[in-house]
Parts: sequence; structure tokens; C-alpha cells
Amino acid sequence: MPPIPRPALPPQLRRSSLRSFLCLLLGGLMLATALPSRAMDGPSMDSTSSLSDAVVGQAQEALLEMHPEEAERIRRGVEQAAALWRPEDGDGEAFRAFVQQEFIPRGETLDLTFQRLEFAMERLDGYMTSLVRDLRRGVDLEIGPLLPVDRRLGGYSPAAHVVDDLFANKIAFVVLLNFPHSSLDERRSQGAEWSRERWAQERLTDVFSTRVPAAAQQAVAGAMADADSYINGYNLHLHHVLTEDGQRLFPEGLRLISHWGLRDELKARYADAEGLPKQRLIQQVFEKIVAQEIPAAVIDEPRLDWTPATGVVAPAPEAENAPAADPSREPDTRYQHWLEIFRAQRQVDAHDADNPSHMARRFNVDREIPEERVRQLFESILSSPLGQSVGELAAQRLGRPLEPFDIWYNGFVPGGGRDEDELSELTRARYPSADAFAADLPRILDELGFPEDRAAFLAERIVVEPSRGAGHAFGPARPDDNAHLRTRIGEGGMDYKGYNIAVHELGHNVEQVFSIAAIDHTLLQGVPNTAFTEALAFVFQNRDLELLGLDAGDPDAEHLVALDTFWNTREIAGVALVDMAVWHWMYEHPDATPAEMRQAVLEIAQDVWNRYFADVFGIRDQTLLAVYSHMVDGALYTPDYPLGHLIAYQIERHFAGLDGPLGPEFERITRIGRLTPDLWMRQAVGSPLSAQPLLDGTEEAVEALASH
Repeated sequence: MPPIPRPALPPQLRRSSLRSFLCLLLGGLMLATALPSRAMDGPSMDSTSSLSDAVVGQAQEALLEMHPEEAERIRRGVEQAAALWRPEDGDGEAFRAFVQQEFIPRGETLDLTFQRLEFAMERLDGYMTSLVRDLRRGVDLEIGPLLPVDRRLGGYSPAAHVVDDLFANKIAFVVLLNFPHSSLDERRSQGAEWSRERWAQERLTDVFSTRVPAAAQQAVAGAMADADSYINGYNLHLHHVLTEDGQRLFPEGLRLISHWGLRDELKARYADAEGLPKQRLIQQVFEKIVAQEIPAAVIDEPRLDWTPATGVVAPAPEAENAPAADPSREPDTRYQHWLEIFRAQRQVDAHDADNPSHMARRFNVDREIPEERVRQLFESILSSPLGQSVGELAAQRLGRPLEPFDIWYNGFVPGGGRDEDELSELTRARYPSADAFAADLPRILDELGFPEDRAAFLAERIVVEPSRGAGHAFGPARPDDNAHLRTRIGEGGMDYKGYNIAVHELGHNVEQVFSIAAIDHTLLQGVPNTAFTEALAFVFQNRDLELLGLDAGDPDAEHLVALDTFWNTREIAGVALVDMAVWHWMYEHPDATPAEMRQAVLEIAQDVWNRYFADVFGIRDQTLLAVYSHMVDGALYTPDYPLGHLIAYQIERHFAGLDGPLGPEFERITRIGRLTPDLWMRQAVGSPLSAQPLLDGTEEAVEALASH
């Protein structure tokens, strides 16, 4: 799971873009750690100005005498600059002198000034992006053992002081004085009438719409890096996880990261005739992780056996020099990291009057979709009676009643019944190394429908590297840099899980390359928010079997895709509601201990399950919705996944109606740039973001399959 639309923030529910989100946040890319703010009802921005209303009024009047034809620009610009003026910037007289000297009337000089600033932001953003990528090599890539210094380098934010510096030398005030910064309401209601240049100007002022001290920015960066390192090391050796009667159900050497590696193994077992006991065992592991009842000694330890049902820990029979078989549970580390990110974000709250909470910034600023609308979208899926109908279809196909882990049922995927071990044999033979996958990019892109010249253009700008984590896409932020695709590659080559992630990341990379190297304004690079880049990556990931030369061959493929998307969206919408509720709980209990938070998370997860899943599954009080590692290190990232599924479904329906190949249309929509979500959707597919297309497609699919 990042690649991240700019500024601020990075497959099928994969780890991928989250890593890019963290990299962007940690490095302050596009000056992201400034955490730009947009008001809901006006561009008031920060309320801690050191200037009186009288001084601001006098500055406006002086400018109006000089430029009476610029009344509206003067009013807005002076207010924007004054809102962030501090005592260290000068007194009232210094402010009046500054605005008279630096205000630029409409005309050639203003146009040239904007061009200079756009180029400067591209360079700052671009080089900081590549610098952070280089500093994080030890954390992100399999280039040898993970050293203690790698974590320190990964947590260092070289751009933490950049925004402070740009305010200190008054460049930030030049931007705020001369270019507009609108509220979210204005952007949503008026943005369709704006020119591309006006949109680019709005994205320029985004960079300086709050003034967060470097210490607060670095606190966020450090907390995110610590949580990220914790999650990256949370692996389990499933050969050493035993059933209650002592059976080993998984092959030796199977080391999987939580949660997504374990979840994907659970999903793979639907094609295994003897998979049910394995799935039940993984569910037990998940429950222990959420409850923080997993023994600390067995995390990423291949020399100890662990029986989740009894809590027994013992040296593995074949192990040499096994550590002490300590059954003591891991401390509440999972919840401690979550709380540390919350506390770091609290340091930012005081400097953002318009969006004084992390939730407000994530929805109003990063996503530009109000939280209430996001909640309504999710609840429209979760509350639909189609959940019961699709659940009954899943149970029929399984030949048994649903169990809680069937929230990850993947039997609707066209061609999804293939044995994963056989698929891994194919992918390992084809891709023994990262270089082999890179060499195959031109063919892959050609089969996806990109003309030969565009396939070559993209392949030259994408670097493939072995990931220490599950995988991610780290995009460029300047046209002369490359996108980096990272995925796990084992000693025997790229298994199917790694390949599936790699295809997802490739979707991110293609969007990243087009939206920086082929766009008219680099300030518009990216897409509206993370959910959109996830949606575009799903478009690639959905075609992974085709790219291996395997045909799903199912006459009901279109209907199965709708059912699969609905089921996946339903599951991750539940996860997102848990994540959202937990963040509200933390703000309501700012002094909570990790133990208190653990209990709250369990109760919230059970409540969401009981409201939306219990009737479908016939069982209550489940906690699986809280197992997502992205909750711990993603800082309210999970809502991007269900949004991404909704967007992806609309985009796929659009692509299905094309007369020509997918490639050129994919390029067109990725070059629209970072507009507001509904405006982007209208320009891309002709209608705003909505859950209705998926609900309609699911209803059609239920009726069609019921008639068979």
C-alpha cells in the first residue's frame, strides 16, 4: 500500500502504498510534514497570528490605494499572509512594508513568479524524495542485515526544517500574499470552473497553509518510523505454530509477516482441499495478536514452537541453541506504538486551527472528502441487505457455514481456484530475481495495452528492487527521477504472493511516472488521494493471471468481479470503521495507557462486527477487524482501501466500455492530476465517486448467479 498523492500524506489490500506514504511523511516530501490545512468554511488557516486586525486592515488599505483593481486578491492575500505571521517575522510596520514590496499585480511578472516557484517546489520535493529513498535503503531493501543505524537513518527527516526556512526567508509569505488558498467547500463547489493553472496555484499554497514547528514534524516522523520498524519485524514461522493436538500444518521455512502475509496465506488455502484447519489456526494467531496474547519469544523466531490454543512455548525438536521458551506475552507494544503516533500528532494539532485533529487533516486535507461522507459511503455497503445474499452465495460455494475468517473469502475471483503452489512454481521460474521482473516490464506493459513507445518510456523509468517488507511503490517527485518498485523475492525467486504484489506496485509506478513526467503542472502531480492510486493499482493487479498467460475462462467473470469487489469492500470498510473509531477514542482519552487502549480496540472491533457482520456470519463478538498492521503504523490509512475499491470498480466499468486498448486511457486519466475527488472522477469516468455502481453490479450478479 503511497504511493501518495501530493502533498502530505503513501494490493488488493496490500502493504505496498503504505510504505510510500510513510516515506513521504518521514521525508517531508512536497514539504508534506507541514501538514497543510484547508478550512471547511473559509481560508482562515492558522489563528495564532501576531498581527492585530488594525495592522492587517492598514496593510490592505495601503495596497488598495496602489492597486484598486486588485481588491479581492489583496483582501485574500493579506489575510493569508497575516494569519501565519509571527513575532520573529517582524512587527506590524515590517508586515506593512513586506506586503507593499512583495505584492505582484496580475500580469507577466506574476505569471513568471509562479513558474519559478513551481520549478523550485519540484526541485525541493524531488530531491527530498530521492534523498529519503536513499536514507531508507537499509530499512526498506534486502541489502543485508538490518542494522540499528538503518532505523535511525529511516527515521530521520531531512526536510523537517525546510518549511521553517521558507517562512524565515519570506518565500512562504510571497506565496501566500500572491496566490489563492481556498477552503475545501470552495474547491468542491467552484473547482470545476478553475483553470489548470489555478489548480496548480492552489496546490502551491497548500504547502504553506499551516506553520508546524520542525520539532513537531520530527516527532511525527520518529513515531511513524518506530512503528514501521516494529511492523516490518513482525514475522511468524508457521511451521512452528502448532494445533492443539501438536500437528504442524505448514511447510518448513514458511515465514510470513503480519498481518498481510498471514492473511494472504489464509486466502491461498481456499484452493487447498485440506486448507480449513490451516485457516482456523491462522485465525487463532490473529486473535492472539489483537489481544496482545502472543508470546514475545516466538515473534520472528524459528527455533521455538508455539501452540496458540494452550499458550505453550517449547524449543523446536530440530533447533540448536534455541532461546528460552518463555511463554510470557508480548507487552502492549502494538498499542504503545499506536498511541505514540497519536501523541506526536497532538503536537501538530495546536498549529492547525482549521483542522485541529489528525482525523480532520486526514479527511479534509489528505483525502479532501469530509469524514461524514466517507462514513456514509462505507455504511451504505455494510448496511446493504446484499451482504446477507452474497454471504449465502459464499457459503454455498464453500459447502459449509461461514466462519469469521471468511471475511477474506476469495472464491469469487474468476480463475481464483488455482493452486497457489503451482502459481509460485511458474512465477519463480519466470522471475528468479528483481532484474528478471524488470527485464519483462516491456512485455507486461505491452500486454496491458500500452503502445510500444509508451511501454518503453515507462520501463526505462521504473527500477525493480527486492523489498525487506511485503512490498511498496516509491514514486519520484521530479521528472528526471525514477519510480522504484519493491517486492519480496525469496531465495528461490519471486513466489506468487510477491508477483501479485509486484503487479499491484507496477500500477502505482505507472501512475507515478505519467503524473510527474507527462503532466502539464508538476504541482498537480499525482491523483486526488491515496485511495485513487490504490484504485489504479488494483486495475493492474486484477490482470495478474492474464499477464502469466492464464485465462480465467469463466462466463460469469463480470458478475464474479462484482461479488469479489463487494465482499472485499465490505470487509475492509469494517476495518476502516474500527480504525476511525479508535482515533476518536484516543482523542477522547488522551492519557490512556496501552492496556486501556488494547481493551478499547477489542470492544470497538467487537461492536463493529456485531453491527455489520454478526448476522451474516452467525457469530458475535469477533475481533479480527482489528488485526490490520496498517492501523498501527499507518495513522488512519485504512479508509483509503474501501474508497479505493469503490473507485476501482467505477474505473473498471469505464475501461470495460472502451473501444480500444486500456493503455492510452490509463495514461489520460493519470495525467488529470490532483484535483478534488469528485472533479477527478467526473473528468475520468463521467460521474462522481459513489457506492451505487458497486451496489448495482452486485445486485445484478446475485440475480444472475441465483438463476444458474
